Amino acid sequence: MKARFTALTLALAATSAHAMTDAQLREVVDQRLGGDRTGACMAVAVIDHDQVARSYSCANAGDSSRIGASSAFEIGSVSKTMTSALLADLIAQGKASLDDPLAEYLPEDTQVPQFEGKPILLRHVVTHTSGLPALPSRMQAASPADPYATLDESALLGSLADVTLGRAPGGQFEYSNFASMLLSYAVARRAGKDMETLLDERLFTPLGMQGAYVGKAPNGVRPALGHTPNNQPTPAWTFQSNLAGVGGVRATLDDMVRYVQGHLGDIEAQITPALQLSQQQVSGQPPMAMNWMLPKVGGHTVHLHEGGTGGFSSFVAFDIDRKRGVVILSDTTWNSIGSLGSLGMHLVDASMPLGKPRTVATPDTAMLDALVGGYVLGNGMKMTLSRKGDALAVQAQDQAEFSMGFDSAGDFYPLLFDAVLRPQRKADGSYAFSWMQMGGVMPARRIDAAGTKAATEQVAAKLSGDELAAYAGTYPLMPGFELTVRAKDGQLHAQATGQGEFALEYESKDKFAAPAFGIELHFNRDAAGKVTSLELHQAGKVLTGERK
Repeated sequence: MKARFTALTLALAATSAHAMTDAQLREVVDQRLGGDRTGACMAVAVIDHDQVARSYSCANAGDSSRIGASSAFEIGSVSKTMTSALLADLIAQGKASLDDPLAEYLPEDTQVPQFEGKPILLRHVVTHTSGLPALPSRMQAASPADPYATLDESALLGSLADVTLGRAPGGQFEYSNFASMLLSYAVARRAGKDMETLLDERLFTPLGMQGAYVGKAPNGVRPALGHTPNNQPTPAWTFQSNLAGVGGVRATLDDMVRYVQGHLGDIEAQITPALQLSQQQVSGQPPMAMNWMLPKVGGHTVHLHEGGTGGFSSFVAFDIDRKRGVVILSDTTWNSIGSLGSLGMHLVDASMPLGKPRTVATPDTAMLDALVGGYVLGNGMKMTLSRKGDALAVQAQDQAEFSMGFDSAGDFYPLLFDAVLRPQRKADGSYAFSWMQMGGVMPARRIDAAGTKAATEQVAAKLSGDELAAYAGTYPLMPGFELTVRAKDGQLHAQATGQGEFALEYESKDKFAAPAFGIELHFNRDAAGKVTSLELHQAGKVLTGERK
């Protein structure tokens, strides 16, 4: 359910946009989706002023019966923007404020953490700067395929007592489904109605979203079947009603078109002032409205949110200035393979790269040989990679061995469950990888004989505060896009324009890395030894920036 935001999304120049026809939209979607190894099907719409183009497409033409106009998709974390609209509705009624402490919306005996007397405010929750962890500690998933099914209000609220904030709320972006579930509960409690009823009465019905629901599908609506990215069916996710605002809404394509039209001001309803209020910028690092990301695309501010569950992905964006909106609903989760962003952003602005289908491919022999060995992931799990002919096999400690496929995007993927092994070729020609599963990204470190010395040297390498500070600065990489590097807590951190901060690991003199994103930074010095520029290496490309 975690929305996925690429570490370095570049804002490019705009081109003029014209209303698309259904056929033109279908052609664009097929360019990105046709033959994709995921086997996904997508319902896509582009709204241009008063015109709407729609497409229902599948990677494999024979699967076209999987989805249609009556199909309801899990929209995942896009539901958060709807919860924000309901909060904005309460604000418009004088029943809430973004500057209210979260604790005021919870039962009196709830232990809500503070940092040095500074409370978590609602504005921190809607901008993911609350400091709360990603998930509640007392969430005991009965099944990984339906992780939220057994989480109740008591366990959600009780988990707050287990949290110690490490910094003041509002200081740093850190995506938190935990905080968003608390907001869902808090909004329903303040409104005096359960979340499902509240969504229907205040949002779905006024906007004409006749097929949208949380628990029970309306007559004539057919719940779509979700799939993992290796084309395996997977169960739907379930939420208790008052927690459903985190990701429990299901909707048809036309429902989401109506939702975007409401945000664009094309539908006048009682909820309209609340939608407009929810669009206003609340924080700046990264720029966010109430649960809407605010990237710059072609010189315009775009409201954007993505969503993903175990079997579905979604993308919703709109440009108020150009009266343009985009909706993508997929019956396959794309969380572990980079989300729907390339297609979605291309439909927002045609100057953004479209991307290509991920097709089955054969890995390079040298890369296979270089990856073979033992590793440990960031969570401590040990993993062994071995070669099986022209393929790679993975075996986690005390688990069975699984064969892996390889695709044209350069990722390995298990054939029987949803995960991705993303290799990264380092500047010295060696390979590392990141393991992506259940919305998490875990860098792997080699622990076999070939890598023990290097790993030990890396752990042992510690830089002083002055040595770290020597790298700090702002490095413009492209027009409107720069990387800010700062020293914090004994480590370097970097932040790209309009995006979240990420930690850098020391590799060797003047070289740092963010393995989860496949990033290496090489710093250059002048004759006097002063750092003057950096090179950002990612996905085989290099961007250079002079230090300001």
